[in-house]
Amino acid sequence: MSQNCIKFFSLLGLCSVFFCAALFAEENSEQQEQNQQSASLVSQEYQLGSGDLLKITVFNQEDLSGEYTINGAGQISLPLIGAVNAKDLTVKQVEQGIIEKLKPDYLLNPRVSVQVLNYRPFYILGEVKEPQSYPYVDGMTYLNAVAIAGGYTYRAKKDHVLVVHVTDPQKQELTLGMDEKVMPGDVIRVEERFF
Repeated sequence: MSQNCIKFFSLLGLCSVFFCAALFAEENSEQQEQNQQSASLVSQEYQLGSGDLLKITVFNQEDLSGEYTINGAGQISLPLIGAVNAKDLTVKQVEQGIIEKLKPDYLLNPRVSVQVLNYRPFYILGEVKEPQSYPYVDGMTYLNAVAIAGGYTYRAKKDHVLVVHVTDPQKQELTLGMDEKVMPGDVIRVEERFF
């Protein structure tokens, strides 16, 4: 084989490696972007509640910025303005509430950003090895929740769970499949089988 042929095939192989790497990087980038958009949509539509940890940034005001946990009354307490209601509100609504309390007495044109750092925990009870509360992770399924709780006991029904969503005013217990998504604050119960 001539040296020109060897160079040609080497160059061709190198080009195909770069092409595949570029394709993989583009797909990976698109996937990350979709995950970020999904997380952003969850935090925007998500109704806040007791136990959520928020990062509040008031631009150019370091003394007012920081991390705040929503207390049992559904409020956060900020310097200067005191208690701000957050329970059952979205991130955007809390941002607006802080802005309203800051202007015009404290700041002329306040710019506020609120971000959820940690969602309230979910609770899992019944036929799992370690029933208790666990930190919520975005995108987890009920099967993931059971795994985090140490797995099923030998008496557990494994095809569904009973769930009460914290956002449901009637506190109705729903029967849900194992591949459905956990919501922050869910109370999950794994039933016992009787055979």
